[in-house]
Amino acid sequence: MEPQETHQHAPSENVSTPVTSDQNTTAGTQTNTLAAAIVTSAAMIAIALVIALHPHAAANAGTAQPAAQQPAVAPDISKVNITGEPFIGNANAPVTIAYWFDYQCPFCRQDEQTALPQIITNYVTTGKVKIVFKDFAFLGPDSQTVGIYARAVWAAAPDQFYAWHKAIFDTQGKEGSGWASQAKIASITQSTLGVTTAAKVAQLVQTNGATYQKAIDADKAEAQAFGIDGTPATLIGTQVITGAQPYANFDTAIKAALKTK
Repeated sequence: MEPQETHQHAPSENVSTPVTSDQNTTAGTQTNTLAAAIVTSAAMIAIALVIALHPHAAANAGTAQPAAQQPAVAPDISKVNITGEPFIGNANAPVTIAYWFDYQCPFCRQDEQTALPQIITNYVTTGKVKIVFKDFAFLGPDSQTVGIYARAVWAAAPDQFYAWHKAIFDTQGKEGSGWASQAKIASITQSTLGVTTAAKVAQLVQTNGATYQKAIDADKAEAQAFGIDGTPATLIGTQVITGAQPYANFDTAIKAALKTK
C-alpha cells in the first residue's frame, strides 16, 4: 500500500505563534537576543510544516489543522450503522465500505473522480463490495442543504441515487461560493431525476428535513467516535483510509477484507 498523504479537508483551529516581549538591549545581552531568535524561528518552522502537511490550511494564515483525535470506538465496519443509509452495490455483498464525505469538499471530489469509479467497476458491479454513503457535513449551511436533499433522493428514488450523487460532485463549485444553494440543488435534481421525481424529492425535503438533519448529524458523530475528523474518510474492515488516496490503497484494503470472508 502506498503511503498516505494528507489530502483531507478538516476543520481548522486558530493558533497563536510565540511572541517575545521587548527587552532592554545592553551590552552583554546577546544570550537573550539569541533565545528570542530561536523561539521565533521555531514558530515559523512549525507554521511552515502545518501548511505543507495540510494544503487547505494555507488559505488561512495562522491557522492549523487539529491533531487527529483518539478514537472513542475502535474502527470496525461491523460497528457502523448502515440501516437506512444510501448505498450502491449488492445489499448482501461480502465487504461493506463506509464512506464519509461532504458535498463541498474538493478532496472528496478528487476521490469521486479517481478511485471511486475503479472501485465500482472492479468490486461493486461484480457483487463483492457495497459502498455506504455517510455524511460528514461540516463546510457550512450549503453542505447541510445538499445532505438533506441526498436523503430525500434516496427515499424517493434509491435506484437513481448514485446518478444524482455523481451529478452533484460533477457540478461542485468553490467551497462556500453558494453553488450548493437550495435553488441550485433543486435544479440539478430536476435535470437528473426528471420533473415528477424532483417534485417528490422537494416535498420530502419539506416534510422530513428535520429527520434527515438528525441522521446527518448522527453520521458525523459516528465518524468522530472512530477518530475521523475530516473528509474524505473510508472505513474498510478495521482500516480507515483518510484523504484522497490512490486507487491502489483502496484495492489493497478491499482484497484484505475479502480474504476474511
